[in-house]
Amino acid sequence: MATTSVDTATHGARPGPSRVGVLLPLPFPGPFDYAVPPGLEGLLAPGDLVRVPLGRREETGVVWDAHTSVPPDFAPPQPPPVATARLRPVVARVDVPPLPTGLRRFVDWVAAYTLSPPGMVLAMALRACSTEVPRVVQGWVATDTPPADLRMTPARRRVLDALARSAPQGGADLQRAADVGASVLRGLEQSGALRMVPMDAAPPFPTPDPDHHPPRLSGDQDDAAAALRACVAERQFSVTLLEGVTGSGKTEIYLEAVAACLAQGQQALVLLPEIALSAQWTARFERRFGVAPAVWHSDLTPRLRRQTWRAVRDGQVRVLVGARSALFLPFETLGVIIVDEEHETAFKQEDGVTYHARDMAIVRARLAQAPAILVSATPSLETLTNVETGRYGRIALGARHGGATMPDVEAIDMRADPPERGLFLSPRLVEAMRATFAREEQAMLFLNRRGYAPLTLCRTCGHRMECPNCSAWLVEHRARRILTCHHCGYVEPIPDACPSCQTSGSLTPIGPGVERITEEARATFPDARLLVMTSDTLTSPTATAAAVAQIADRTVDLVIGTQIVAKGWHFPHLTLAGIVDADLGLGGGDLRAAERSVQLLHQVAGRTGRAQAQGRVLLQSYVPEHPVMQALVSGDFAAFMAREAEQRRPGHWPPFGRLAAIIVSADSAEAADAVADALGRCAPAFDGVDVLGPAPAPLALLRGRHRRRLLLRARRTIAVQPIVRRWLSMVKTGGSTRVDVDIDPVSFL
Repeated sequence: MATTSVDTATHGARPGPSRVGVLLPLPFPGPFDYAVPPGLEGLLAPGDLVRVPLGRREETGVVWDAHTSVPPDFAPPQPPPVATARLRPVVARVDVPPLPTGLRRFVDWVAAYTLSPPGMVLAMALRACSTEVPRVVQGWVATDTPPADLRMTPARRRVLDALARSAPQGGADLQRAADVGASVLRGLEQSGALRMVPMDAAPPFPTPDPDHHPPRLSGDQDDAAAALRACVAERQFSVTLLEGVTGSGKTEIYLEAVAACLAQGQQALVLLPEIALSAQWTARFERRFGVAPAVWHSDLTPRLRRQTWRAVRDGQVRVLVGARSALFLPFETLGVIIVDEEHETAFKQEDGVTYHARDMAIVRARLAQAPAILVSATPSLETLTNVETGRYGRIALGARHGGATMPDVEAIDMRADPPERGLFLSPRLVEAMRATFAREEQAMLFLNRRGYAPLTLCRTCGHRMECPNCSAWLVEHRARRILTCHHCGYVEPIPDACPSCQTSGSLTPIGPGVERITEEARATFPDARLLVMTSDTLTSPTATAAAVAQIADRTVDLVIGTQIVAKGWHFPHLTLAGIVDADLGLGGGDLRAAERSVQLLHQVAGRTGRAQAQGRVLLQSYVPEHPVMQALVSGDFAAFMAREAEQRRPGHWPPFGRLAAIIVSADSAEAADAVADALGRCAPAFDGVDVLGPAPAPLALLRGRHRRRLLLRARRTIAVQPIVRRWLSMVKTGGSTRVDVDIDPVSFL
């Protein structure tokens, strides 16, 4: 690690402040003050990385701004300053470029909004920060005056000829070009004919060309692209919803906004809800711009993460596509932020710092004075409400690209057309699949449930196989002969006898998962070529890309999958989708259950009929009269969302009110109850604010911890952060008890 020395003669220090605030990537409530030693006076500025003492060790932190840009209602109270004489000095300045101002302001804003320690938000921004000086790459060149007595051989001549065409060259490249071994190069160096010189490192991420392969857009598409290009050209903050039916060309349209950003020399950030989407998306990007974009997700190697982080900071990455954590990369010149599939709940970070990447992307865009573009075929009610109130603009596309039409959607009443006993596919769906295969077209079966069966119970005593660490049933995965918990990862082998009554062979699976549907499909369609797409089978972007290629190459007849198949795939030969259990997402007491079900099932339906052949969707439902089923059959998404809005508005439920969830967890139920009850007794109670709970969480036991929940609900005009901050300060916790806050929760488990 390179650090700045404290030699004043070397650095020519000028007068400066005697103290600086340093934010450490640790769960502290704010920066710590440190003394500026004589050798660093005038050399430290906000954003600089520094080494500072903390207890008996040293830590790397960031010199932080003295004044925050966070609204006063959100800003936490600041402790009184420590006397200068008591401050410990900064050890050294790390010799790397400073953290950009926009990113520092973003860290402050996210911490204040989510009520998280700012150091933990900073940790996300520094997770891939490399404080190492990049290695200087050396290359070979021929000396200006080769020695007169140089013994020339054919191999040596090939080396010199290769360098005459292009110099300098790295050792491996030169050996390949001249077809020689390393010993030939060493011999030429020893004889004085070659020497090593520093090389300019090749840019790790080539610059996309906005004029490489512009798309052919129809009238409405061209108008939409022009509107987005205009937003980018203004270089001002704005939010625009790009809403279009599945297959309407939304990706090609918003890539024109990326092209406009590139033409202005700025950086573009595209957020996708799932890593799996990156495979087909990056291929589409490469066709448009000639090179692949930089990619950011958790599966990158540590070395590539560090390289990408530095390249973003240095402006070498012009376009980056990534998961939600890409928001915390050190962009200097953001020209546009695009959130694809903005309605997806995968954008909500549930562990650690809880934040919604869609909402924080809008904050980041505002801080950068850049436009934000939200993209969806089924926008969230929050986004639609912001459009209706005039906060967001809207561009709508009502037709599919290339003359394709929307699929026909039909509901199968499972009460009137049930499957045979022990099976799960209705005769009507089976017959539609046979006809699809006969036309040499592809079909899909969707069930948002992993494994073989969601519940295993004993036929003799009724015992249910449950997770010892969570309030959840164990899911059978028959291929691996295990029962597992999808919440904590607990695994045990499938027992031969019931653990409760010891009856052998009495355990039976209840209900279907994708493995069980696959088993039924293999028996029903023995000649069909099957592909299973779940998070258990597609464990990396590479595996996902291979699966997508199989479907595109038509080496697959039937795709069976969970919600991963609902993402923005383009499968032109897929004409039938069967929703095995369309009612699955309707229960559970979640206020967004109906909205989520419509969005998910509409996205699944949107995979069909994207080319010339007409698509068809069959929904297996025991309540086909439910508003969700009726909305899917009619295709009237707008009417359904208007109905949802009318149901939420009177009770001030989001987006017409604000929520903050308080989750108490502890090693024992008694400890969790004690803190939850204390919070309940001092809960805020005034006009426009009410508190529900405490009550056991739906997952009252999760990963061995007992959980209780309270929910604060407030009118839209009331900021909940200062209320929650004061509320939590009234109750002390200790031991194993932890209190977590989730502002704007999307999950109520």
